[in-house]
Amino acid sequence: MNIHEYQAKQLLKEYGAPVADGAVVLPGDKPEAKAKELPGPLYVVKAQIHAGGRGKGHFKEASAGEKGGVRLAKSPAEAAEFARQMLGATLVTKQTGEAGKVVNRIYIEDGADIETELYLSALVDRGTGRVAFIASTEGGMNIEEVAEETPEKIITVDIDPATGFMPHHARSIAKGLGLAGPQAKDCAKLCATLYRAFIDKDMSMLEINPLIVMKNGALRVLDAKMGFDSNALMRHPDIVSLRDETEEDPFEVRAAEFDLSYVKLDGNIGCMVNGAGLAMSTMDIIKHYGAEPANFLDVGGGATKEKVTEAFKIITSDPAVKGILVNIFGGIMRCDVIAAGVIAAVKDVGLQVPLVVRLEGTNVAEGKKLLSESGLAITPADDLEDAAAKIVKAVQG
Repeated sequence: MNIHEYQAKQLLKEYGAPVADGAVVLPGDKPEAKAKELPGPLYVVKAQIHAGGRGKGHFKEASAGEKGGVRLAKSPAEAAEFARQMLGATLVTKQTGEAGKVVNRIYIEDGADIETELYLSALVDRGTGRVAFIASTEGGMNIEEVAEETPEKIITVDIDPATGFMPHHARSIAKGLGLAGPQAKDCAKLCATLYRAFIDKDMSMLEINPLIVMKNGALRVLDAKMGFDSNALMRHPDIVSLRDETEEDPFEVRAAEFDLSYVKLDGNIGCMVNGAGLAMSTMDIIKHYGAEPANFLDVGGGATKEKVTEAFKIITSDPAVKGILVNIFGGIMRCDVIAAGVIAAVKDVGLQVPLVVRLEGTNVAEGKKLLSESGLAITPADDLEDAAAKIVKAVQG
């Protein structure tokens, strides 16, 4: 689960991190009054969406102005005008794709005199099973670009969970950021704070880009992104309360309500599979035959008829889907349960696109019999290769 920048900064501020004063502007608020709450004389007006690259993005609407989603204002009145232009407009960045995202919240923040921009993040390193700090002197840039063009400018510091964050970790990070003296001490304090927040809140990612050194020598968190382990959210109702479902794909929100693992993709062949590995293989073979999957959808090993029915409804609700491939290998999951769910869903919502079903495993004979006797336009497949070939041919005509 992700949260907005202003929410992440408020959380870090509670832990004692150096964060500027700011005010959130929602539709119906008076942005000029909000800006006047800040010290000034510079104000940074930021569109709040769950995507990076806001400053370099552009709005689809001409009324939103030619500047991106991060703007510098020199008065409360100008900050208010920028906020009014951006609210309700669609911001397009490299991470949103051409569809963009509608801006429903604005964050007006006190400006800063920037001397240096740095990069600092913490994440779960799946390779080591530890929290790792990533640091670079190349702040303000996409870390992927830095890794590709100048990898020597990135350092990684793993934290042993048995010891937690230690002084030698802080020294390594400060050195990698080119900080010394009082700034190195401030960096050590900040990193210890970030690690504590990361562990306390079960984060999966915490990125500060940029972390700035101001002209007075002080450090400040200028931008912040946070992601949280969804499996640990039951321990953090305060974090759950920050969720903004308008920033999430509606199909993914609906799937989560039924405990379905669903991710929207850009293709036109809907997939319903049991097991993440089999789902990945199904998407791969669809691409191998020259088409693109419209989603990743894993119904799990113990899905009920109702759960399968809902999964099918979610797939058919996507207007991009021009064909559906159901691929089930029954171990714990019974093929007859899948078949019954598919039949119930088709009868409920109708079938407007080709449907290919491949069943194998537990109760496969019963499942195939249910499908063949349903009277529905369902194309059976003998194996995964046969299924992929049939659905791609049906979609591509």
